[in-house]
Amino acid sequence: MKRNRSVKILATLGPASSEEHQIAELHKAGADVFRINMSHASHDLMRELVARIRRVEAQIGRPIGILADIQGPKLRVGKFKTDSVDLRIGQEFTLDDNEELGDETRVHLPHPEILEAVEVGHRLLIDDGRLFLECIETDGRRVKTRVLAGSKISNRKGVSLPDTTLKTGALTPKDRADLDAVLEADVDWVALSFIQRPEDMAEARKIAKGRALLMAKIEKPQAVQRLHEIIELSDAIMVARGDLGVEMPLEEVPGIQKRITRACRRAGKPVVVATQMLESMISAPVPTRAEVSDVSIAVFEGADAVMLSAESAAGSYPVEAVSTMDRIAVQVEKDPLYPGIIFAQRPEPEATGADAVSLAARQMAETLDVAVIVTYTATGTTGLRASRERPQVPLVALSPILRTARRLSIAWGLHCVVTEDAQDLDDMVDRACRIAVEQGYANAGQKLIVTAGVPLRQPGATNMLRIAYIGSDGLSAV
Repeated sequence: MKRNRSVKILATLGPASSEEHQIAELHKAGADVFRINMSHASHDLMRELVARIRRVEAQIGRPIGILADIQGPKLRVGKFKTDSVDLRIGQEFTLDDNEELGDETRVHLPHPEILEAVEVGHRLLIDDGRLFLECIETDGRRVKTRVLAGSKISNRKGVSLPDTTLKTGALTPKDRADLDAVLEADVDWVALSFIQRPEDMAEARKIAKGRALLMAKIEKPQAVQRLHEIIELSDAIMVARGDLGVEMPLEEVPGIQKRITRACRRAGKPVVVATQMLESMISAPVPTRAEVSDVSIAVFEGADAVMLSAESAAGSYPVEAVSTMDRIAVQVEKDPLYPGIIFAQRPEPEATGADAVSLAARQMAETLDVAVIVTYTATGTTGLRASRERPQVPLVALSPILRTARRLSIAWGLHCVVTEDAQDLDDMVDRACRIAVEQGYANAGQKLIVTAGVPLRQPGATNMLRIAYIGSDGLSAV
């Protein structure tokens, strides 16, 4: 199924979209990768969703990526005698290790790691920032705070800590169990929530052992401060604007989104923009004009993918949300300003042969009126190098490895095709010509560019570029 856009769409599965026919409809509407949220999915449901996606994949004959999103530490206060209490600005309120039900003066905080790490002056945000507290005294077992904003707190509300770095890692016991389960289910990507530091990614990488690629969700100020280190240890990044907008001033989030997007492009790693992109379509068949602009900005910035959460998981119009996002992306990429904006944001190539070949392929394609760039990739490295250049001609990634094609389905511009490994260089070029014609990206008489790493079947850097003419038989004419 040929897409008419380069940016990819992630769709979250949930109660509104979990059946096999619904998954097929979402893919037809434009979803390239499906997200399974482990905050809400049991291991059995996750395995069933993976099986349904794989059956849809087999029916349509196109590789589909699967992203499992690990919950991360959910920090919550305890319960109150009256379910909720009213507070007033300026009063003192304590969070402690006392398991008794809370009242107007205190509440149990069942997270000793918070009580030990919070310092005087640190902020504590309760219920997505609706209650704003500041620590005025702490002794490791209780945190005395002053109410700076908000007037109510109720049972089990979440706690955000924009100033505090917890000593514990980002993986809870539940996360470790979920990680083992999704790796056994052979998902393609694992998204890790509430990453604070590079060590969190290193810990997950030791567990994954290459069985899935790892995506760091940037949703905490501590992660923004160490962004480049986290990118280096990640395979991709997600701009998780929901929690990021709670723990940081809302007005800073758009700038951070641009910083993250450009940093990932420089590093040649996929970046996903997520959260509330078409939020109103949870209950309405059309989005707001502001939401349309929000999606378009991410596309103009050159993000690899944009994501739907509750819109496709629990909304009343999941297929319409995907098709709406598809139409927005297609229209943006047709805009006369789009090529210039993408070109202006292109990073300088690294001083490697692979980057030089990918740069040359993009420049030659745009200079010589080439129909398509076809890149052979076994591990995915060659495909990501080509994607990093953001060429203005289509990109087809050929791989003999289904897992590689599934993983690359999240990368900008890559139309992934699984094919048998080429026997030699001539077979490689002939195969590239034939598949480009079959997939609708080129016709007889047109030129295409082929890039690959040679010798064949040996993982390594991209080092070969060849221009080919497509003959009347659909094979190389030279």
